[in-house]
Amino acid sequence: MKILERYAPGIFVIIWSSGFVVAKYAFKSSDVLYFLSIRLFIAAAILALITKAMKQSLKLTRREFFSSLLIGVALHAIYLGGVWEAIAQGSPAGIASVITSLQPVFVSLIAVRLLGETLRRNQIIGLLLGLAGVFLVLAPAFSRVGEMTLIAPLLLIAGLSGSTSATLMQKKFGSSIPLLAGTTYQFLIAAIILGAISLATGKTDLEWNLESTLAMAWAVIVTSIIAILLLLWMLTRGSAARVSSLLYLVPPMTAIQALILFGEKLNPQAVIGIAMTALGVALVQKR
Repeated sequence: MKILERYAPGIFVIIWSSGFVVAKYAFKSSDVLYFLSIRLFIAAAILALITKAMKQSLKLTRREFFSSLLIGVALHAIYLGGVWEAIAQGSPAGIASVITSLQPVFVSLIAVRLLGETLRRNQIIGLLLGLAGVFLVLAPAFSRVGEMTLIAPLLLIAGLSGSTSATLMQKKFGSSIPLLAGTTYQFLIAAIILGAISLATGKTDLEWNLESTLAMAWAVIVTSIIAILLLLWMLTRGSAARVSSLLYLVPPMTAIQALILFGEKLNPQAVIGIAMTALGVALVQKR
């Protein structure tokens, strides 16, 4: 368990960042909300089988069940669905990352009031430094703001509110909810909602080819099951501020992955921004 506590943050950042890379492949041959719906249905089914294989129950108390549904709607339907649809509506991934990177600030400020957590001076400095680093990394993306539809910024704001509220709810209620069963219901409710929206709007295209199949496999196994379980597990064991600050590392890590996979360049400003972000997160994480 000590080893997992040590390496879980780094593993989480790497695989959560890969979700933005997977999105590039998913968008090519699919309607995004429909892709997400299928992804979450598959993830829920796999997680239910894992739960049963480990001889754990899928039964929850009424409070645990409804808490899981609320977290699932906020984290997977509103946050994930909002961000992916915003990108599909023309938002550069960089802009989406900047707006959603405000989450650690909101979580930290609200957690002080709602959860009774305290913020030390070095954590406040770290949060601000990390945010500044994210802006430096993603500054070139602001030149593409004009490509966005009017609805894209609203979707990103909705995604930010979903991510923030889900983190706070998981921290407040999550420790009492069985991790596997609770996450299964989170996936299921979000899959139903996104599937219903896809059917209502008639956007149900999903072309199965090698690229989309590999993207779906990675999205289900790695970014849905492994990353989400790590995130929820870390939230039950650490402060909301410390865990949320890890999301600052997602945009820089995404930029590094894009450099490796797509040859996207990193200018000196981006390198400085990555260093600032890493330092900011280190300050927040420092006990």
